[in-house]
Amino acid sequence: MTTYRFVSFGLEKILSARFIILETLTISILQYIAAFKKEIMEYNRIVAVTGLGGLYELVSSKSDGGVVRSLEDNSKKFVSSRIHNFSHLETIEVYTVKDNVNLSEVFLAMKSGNEPLPDAKADAKTIQAYFETVFPDMDFSRVYSSDMKKMVKWFSILQKNNIEIHTPEADASEGLAESEKKTIKENAKAAPTKAATVKSAPAKKINTPRRMA
Repeated sequence: MTTYRFVSFGLEKILSARFIILETLTISILQYIAAFKKEIMEYNRIVAVTGLGGLYELVSSKSDGGVVRSLEDNSKKFVSSRIHNFSHLETIEVYTVKDNVNLSEVFLAMKSGNEPLPDAKADAKTIQAYFETVFPDMDFSRVYSSDMKKMVKWFSILQKNNIEIHTPEADASEGLAESEKKTIKENAKAAPTKAATVKSAPAKKINTPRRMA
C-alpha cells in the first residue's frame, strides 16, 4: 500500500509539472499571437501629417485631432487638427500624362520594378530618372521633385514596416465581395428559392489630385 501511494504521488507531481509547462506554453503562444496582430498595420490607416516628417498610423481620432504612432520610432502622440492636416495615403492621387492615378499604383510599380530605390535625399535629377523608369506615365511637369522624394521616403518606410499596399479598387472589391456574401446568406434564409442580386453604385472619380502632406 505504501509503495502504491508513493508511485501515485510521484505520478501526480509529473502530471502537475506537465500541466504547468503546457499552460505556460499556451499563454506564451497567445501572447505572441496578440503581439503579432498588434504589430500588423493596415495601409488604409497610414497617414501623412503636415509639419511632421515620415508616416504615421492613425490609432484613434477625435473631433479636435487624433492619436498617431510613428512608423519610424513607434512613438505615440496626439496631433491637433487645428494645427496639422491629415492625409490618408489611400486618398492621394498623382498626376500622369493620362488620367490621375492613386498613389498606391505608383507604390506597386515601385515594388514590382527592378530599379534600385534611390536615397530620398538624392538630387532631383536622380529621383526623376528613377520614376521615368518605374512609372514613365507620371507627369513630371506637374509633379514636384519634393513630392517624388516623399514618395521614395514613404515607400521605404512602408517596406520596412511590411505594410501591404492596396489599391482602392482592390479594397472596394473585397468589401463588395464580403457584402455580397452577407446579402446572399441573409436572402437565402429569408427566401431559399430565390437568388439574391447585389448591385453596386459606380465609384466616383476624383479629378483633382490631393497635394501631399
